[in-house]
Amino acid sequence: MAEGENIQTEQAPVLDEQARQRNLRVSDAEREHVVELLQRAIGRGMLDLDEFTERTDIALAARTRGELNAVLIDLPGLVHRDAVAPPTASMAAPAFVPAADGERLELKAHGSSLVRRGRWRVPTEVLVRNKYGETKLDFSEADIAGPVVHLELDTKWSSVTVIIPEQGAVDLNGISEVKWSSIDDKTNSTGKAGVPRFVLTGRVHGGSLTTRYPRRGLFG
Repeated sequence: MAEGENIQTEQAPVLDEQARQRNLRVSDAEREHVVELLQRAIGRGMLDLDEFTERTDIALAARTRGELNAVLIDLPGLVHRDAVAPPTASMAAPAFVPAADGERLELKAHGSSLVRRGRWRVPTEVLVRNKYGETKLDFSEADIAGPVVHLELDTKWSSVTVIIPEQGAVDLNGISEVKWSSIDDKTNSTGKAGVPRFVLTGRVHGGSLTTRYPRRGLFG
């Protein structure tokens, strides 16, 4: 057998397996995970808002892993781990390598008040976990590292207040679970331009989430 024929025979099972993986059905959790990756792409300047909206629509309508991964195909450092990219002529195995996580601030409390205000440093990724307590994050005077802040919430029976600078905006589309809770966006800025932009994701369980601009006057 010629050497070329041997290589072709060895590659055939790999191609068949990749095709099978691409045709597997995806779950809602997988779709939501890809939307979170697209939100990160906005924060890194890889996508503008129109591109994000278009790709999000495709991701939410995707039926197979191949369709789902297509929205990430040209975004280096971002990959849906369970999806398989189309095979390349070189047969290089993963087309992407997950990027190393950047600086991430984790704020955690339990049955306590969690408050940040004044001049405090804010990286591009913030995680907030609070149960049975109050959370108040005032970004109006903060030193913010980038134009987009990804704020992930994991709160239970907790009221959350997020105060953003007057020129900023919020995006609440990534809040994946609201249970026995209320959301009040007093900024009315979701989907609008603004810098810095606060992209909120995660869940609010048994509490409230309020986003607003700083209050003016003596009693703000």
